[in-house]
Amino acid sequence: MRILNRTDIRALVDVAGLVPAIGEAMRRVSEGKTDMPLRSMIRVGGGNLFGIMTGAMRDPDVHGAKLLSLYPDNPTHGRSSHCGVVVIFDAATGLPSACLDAAELTAIRTAAATALATDALARKGASRLALIGCGEQAHSHIAAMRAVRPISSIVVWGRDPAKAAAFGRANGTEVATSIAAAVAEADIVCTTTPATRPLLERSMLHPGLHVNAVGASIPTMQEIATAIVPAVTWVTDYRPSLEAQAAEVIDARRMGLVAPDFVFTEIGEVLNGERPGRTSDSDVTLYRSLGVAAQDLAGAMAILALARAAGRGVEVDWS
Repeated sequence: MRILNRTDIRALVDVAGLVPAIGEAMRRVSEGKTDMPLRSMIRVGGGNLFGIMTGAMRDPDVHGAKLLSLYPDNPTHGRSSHCGVVVIFDAATGLPSACLDAAELTAIRTAAATALATDALARKGASRLALIGCGEQAHSHIAAMRAVRPISSIVVWGRDPAKAAAFGRANGTEVATSIAAAVAEADIVCTTTPATRPLLERSMLHPGLHVNAVGASIPTMQEIATAIVPAVTWVTDYRPSLEAQAAEVIDARRMGLVAPDFVFTEIGEVLNGERPGRTSDSDVTLYRSLGVAAQDLAGAMAILALARAAGRGVEVDWS
């Protein structure tokens, strides 16, 4: 088994480099070539969370799991809020083949998945980016958007003005005084927060906009107002996750804002040409990211191949 820490992963791959592997994974998801139980989450001391994501993928054959602690206060102490490991297993022998730092892999694969969806859904000339949130994912999403679109201006909004200002100085971005102001002139919006109440309202949308809703991955979190659900071209990573874990979709179903038989589109279906994404420059498109095990598996496999070629990481002999 090869062990790869945060430094190893950063030395081997960036967001743009992981996009092709994530794209293939999302195609496999929509082709029915993955087995992915919904993530399991439990609360641990101090309002923190511990989650388990398991999965298996065919073509290439790989199975594994992510064990992840979510400690929201960690960044104030210089640590990632996401702490854990991703372990992948050899399909032929069942032996563990790699153990990777989950925080770094999650950050890169999440941003790569967003880049993939943005490339498929945003207008080709989209150049103005608005970031809602100024944490770890906001940083990685700057690189993600620049990998697929000619980003010429970036504006950020954060709940804490001091943190937003610090983010702006560090990344050369403008700082907005409100979410509405940040979104008003944007071509692309990325929401990357742990919000428990909606931040993006339907009234803030305008023709041609593309939204990446990234931060809320469990039903107790919500960045996107429920009223937005029927108002946009909605695309997600994995329908079962969306239906069970996206608060705005659960509420829209309950309130009758979308029909009971309404089928949300998966990004893999758009990539495979099975369902449409953006059909005109005036469409408002939204990619709802929940994060799935197939992305972790594909990302880990791609990084493992690079690590073996570079002789990077620490090997442990299980025999």
